[in-house]
Amino acid sequence: MDNNNMNQNQGGYQQQPMGYLPPLPNATGALVLGILSIVFCFCYGIVGIILGIIGLILANKATQLFEQNPNGYSQSSHGNAKAGKILSIIGLVLSALVLIYFIVVLAFIGSMMSDFPWNDFR
Repeated sequence: MDNNNMNQNQGGYQQQPMGYLPPLPNATGALVLGILSIVFCFCYGIVGIILGIIGLILANKATQLFEQNPNGYSQSSHGNAKAGKILSIIGLVLSALVLIYFIVVLAFIGSMMSDFPWNDFR
């Protein structure tokens, strides 16, 4: 087989260059969702929690896929999956803390408003 036919479509798929390992599916998505969960954790915590959970699920799936076939995927995409998992956990924790903070603030405001002399203003 000569080099001219190397890059042609054979058997319905295109051959990859020698030494090329494909990236893990969803590894970059997990990384992006982990970053976004930290960015959006201050939106009352809800958006950050949702993005963090989805990012954590994608990172776990990518890690399991890498563990099944470690020589079939690139190391850099495995690093992206690990970083996405860590960032998703950080985003979940920050979002949970922000959500708890807002619940405490609303409870405090509610208790302060219940002691307010509303009858004096009629």
